[in-house]
Amino acid sequence: MNAVERAWDVLEAVPDPEIPVVSIRELGILREVNEREGVLEVVITPTYSGCPAMGQIEDDVRAALAANAMDATVVTRLAPAWTTDWITLEARDKLRAYGIAPPHTQAAGSTALQFMRSAARPDAVACPRCGSANTTETSHFGSTACKSLHRCLDCLEPFDHFKPY
Repeated sequence: MNAVERAWDVLEAVPDPEIPVVSIRELGILREVNEREGVLEVVITPTYSGCPAMGQIEDDVRAALAANAMDATVVTRLAPAWTTDWITLEARDKLRAYGIAPPHTQAAGSTALQFMRSAARPDAVACPRCGSANTTETSHFGSTACKSLHRCLDCLEPFDHFKPY
């Protein structure tokens, strides 16, 4: 296994510091691992330009690699801008199980798309706890700026929704 493959394996386990049930790769934050002239370069992209977790993510990437006797430069790349389409289907399921409604997906026919949309309200955000589309946004900002706060009008539970970008 070469250094790039080893680095991908190590970084697969680095959790998002704000949502520890998903990895930075599953969220699409981890974009690339390259090797140039024997030096590893890890490319990360923030979920939005003011994301306060980026410093922690960079530190976690370095620490995970160092724990495996690897060193790398970490580059934050803003273009192309991160999009919720980069979140894997597995991560969408993990977000839902954690109580966060994942964003609508562009992948036609996916289970996430079917769970998140109803025929009556195609843009409705489904409650991650009971699946009801009878929800309302209570605040455009949730626990972090990349999420909004919603409330299910059936089970009455509040929940975060990953804003679609």
